[in-house]
Amino acid sequence: MKIAIVDDEQDMRQSISQWLALSGFDTITYARAEDALKEIGADFPGVVVTDIKMPGMDGMAFLKKLMSLDSTLPVIMITGHGDVPMAVEAMRIGAYDFMEKPFNPDRMTELAKRASQTRRLTLDNRALRRELGDGTVLVKKLIGSSPVMERLREDILDLGQADGHVLIDGETGTGKTLVAHALHAVGPRAGKKFVQIACAAFAPEALSARLFGPIEDGSTLPAVEEARGGTLCLEDIEALSPALQARLLTFINEQGSPAETRIIAVSNLQEQDKTCEDMLRPDLFYRLAAMKITLPPLRARGEDILTLFTRLSEQFAEEYGCTAPDVTAQEAAQLMQAPWPGNVRQLINVAERAVLQNRRGSGTIASLLMADNEASQPVMTTEGKPLKEYVEAFERMLIDNTMRRHKGSISAVMEELCLPRRTLNEKMAKYGLSRADYL
Repeated sequence: MKIAIVDDEQDMRQSISQWLALSGFDTITYARAEDALKEIGADFPGVVVTDIKMPGMDGMAFLKKLMSLDSTLPVIMITGHGDVPMAVEAMRIGAYDFMEKPFNPDRMTELAKRASQTRRLTLDNRALRRELGDGTVLVKKLIGSSPVMERLREDILDLGQADGHVLIDGETGTGKTLVAHALHAVGPRAGKKFVQIACAAFAPEALSARLFGPIEDGSTLPAVEEARGGTLCLEDIEALSPALQARLLTFINEQGSPAETRIIAVSNLQEQDKTCEDMLRPDLFYRLAAMKITLPPLRARGEDILTLFTRLSEQFAEEYGCTAPDVTAQEAAQLMQAPWPGNVRQLINVAERAVLQNRRGSGTIASLLMADNEASQPVMTTEGKPLKEYVEAFERMLIDNTMRRHKGSISAVMEELCLPRRTLNEKMAKYGLSRADYL
């Protein structure tokens, strides 16, 4: 995390910079606030430490300018003994905190650490909000080249533009909430509010108030008002009581067509002998299910399983500062044969544990899959696959991993895999791999 230090006194700038650098921060110094403003913008990835009394633009004017650019930017003010009232005013304007000269270096470090954590959280949340508002980014998160995933992406784009109410169902862990966000983000309501309510998390009376009001403390609007003009996403739609189903149907009918507020209902029904249609009154079900998306289980996605496992293990390896595990042909077959009752969510957990095992130099992917099988049954799906499908999936994964490791260097991949260029080109074309994706 960066720390921008602004002070007209060179000795002060250098001493603060040296101390914070020793504490692990990346520091940059400025003698004038005007110079700092040329490089500090709304998404500055760090914290600002500035003196109050400076020639030209002083610290207070500098603070006001920074707050106008980004009111969440942490700014730590440095003040002399007589400037404490001014520092208190700076806190009112939006400063993160202030230090009085001469200050304790340890307090400086502690303040910088807390401010950096605050800034990191703010930027992460901001990036997430941008991501959830970008339909292109969200659809790309639905990784996979299997026919069912190609169809899913097409359905999202089509139904997103259609703008009618939608019912999303599928097994647990398949990414239903992600699809709900994507439907909103690729449609005409992308710039409007997306309000998400987990119906199963509320008691009936509390859910009624959260959806339709009144909310006694007035801390927020009822969800139907909060989402007006945008999208209301109702997770666990089957948890609605008959009375709330009736109120929701009335709300939908009163909107007319086209609907002012779009409803995206998400069903997480787990009972094998019941469906969402069984749990909802027919008139509500058919209003919601006029457009329906059923997410495919992971076990039906073929070689997507290996693609996802590779991407996830690389991400976790980077996070933990180690190497991702190499997947053998036998392990690739085991990954593709596993029943995956927890779907992508389970695969994420397996990939993380595989990386941690690899860091310790112990354990196998097969042992992780067996541990996840609660019934202690063999790690196999009930449906077999042709040997050719396993071989091709492993081959694609191997070429993909090698291309990633060598950042698209064809010659390096040819040498490692002992393949002539023509054969490598043919296989990459066969598996839909492009060198441009690895550069």
